Amino acid sequence: MKVLVVVTHPRQDSLTGSVTKQLIKGLTEAGHEYEIADLYAEGFDPLLHPADEPVWDNPNKIYSEEVMREMKRVRNNDAILFVFPLWWFGVPAMLKGYIDRVWNNGFAYGQDSVTGERYRLPVEKIGWVSLVGGTQPHFEKHGHNVAINRELTYLVDYVGVKEAAVHYLYETIEKFPDDSEKEKRHYDAILNEAYRIGQQF
Repeated sequence: MKVLVVVTHPRQDSLTGSVTKQLIKGLTEAGHEYEIADLYAEGFDPLLHPADEPVWDNPNKIYSEEVMREMKRVRNNDAILFVFPLWWFGVPAMLKGYIDRVWNNGFAYGQDSVTGERYRLPVEKIGWVSLVGGTQPHFEKHGHNVAINRELTYLVDYVGVKEAAVHYLYETIEKFPDDSEKEKRHYDAILNEAYRIGQQF
């Protein structure tokens, strides 16, 4: 399987970057190929411009060059794996902008006004790997997992993809100032989990 790994973090040396490396290691060892789309490093523009706003009844819609390039990237892969920190209980604005622009009408959803054919995102599977700062009990106590799962799985269903999974990596900002060994074990466990997710994707 060819997997497009969409990474959203302003720093490549972040924990999100390290998690991505472990995910890729797992994907590779499972026999998958991968392509990285690092939205910040590549300077992706998350703003929806007039050129990318759907013309609902135009079956020959032409989007901006940047969006056409990203759509081609999606078509060249069998699956998408999103890696991102959870900010304010949602995906980062950069990633939301990517979805707004690339998962566009006439490509990921909608209906051809001439043939009646329904559009769907041309991949078989989508995975979401989110780094959560807080603890799992706190996250679940307030129902954030239910709300976010519902939103992300609905997005996938809306664009016609049948297989999807949401994974959370918790306590990703935890500090252990008096115990460096405990801190290392904590973050090693997070990275090991990321590797497992990639291997089982």
